[in-house]
Amino acid sequence: MKQLNDKDIADMIGDDFVPDDISTKKSVRSALHLSTRIPSSPTPVPERTTIDFHNHTEEESWEMLTEIATNGTREATVITGASGILKIKFQQWVRESILSPYIISCTPINNGSFFVRFRNNKS
Repeated sequence: MKQLNDKDIADMIGDDFVPDDISTKKSVRSALHLSTRIPSSPTPVPERTTIDFHNHTEEESWEMLTEIATNGTREATVITGASGILKIKFQQWVRESILSPYIISCTPINNGSFFVRFRNNKS
């Protein structure tokens, strides 16, 4: 997130801004709730998660899988559905895509979901 400078604040509140006026800066920052918009620490990566491809496009499903494979998650249950293109695509991604080096194993749970183990990719 971009750090606001005096010019940014001036652009937001108009011509009444005086850069040396500390009370104005504080009131603008308070009104924007900046302290609640910037997380204080990074969100921890879960060891295990579940992703469900239902109601998602192929591109959205690819992005979800890529995020999980590269963010340090170790295990995931991936629900593709029993039929359809996403079940076929998921199996292709596991075997033949740029994600295959991140995947240790992929085991079918039932006809529409898989248990996937990922390499530890925390950097």
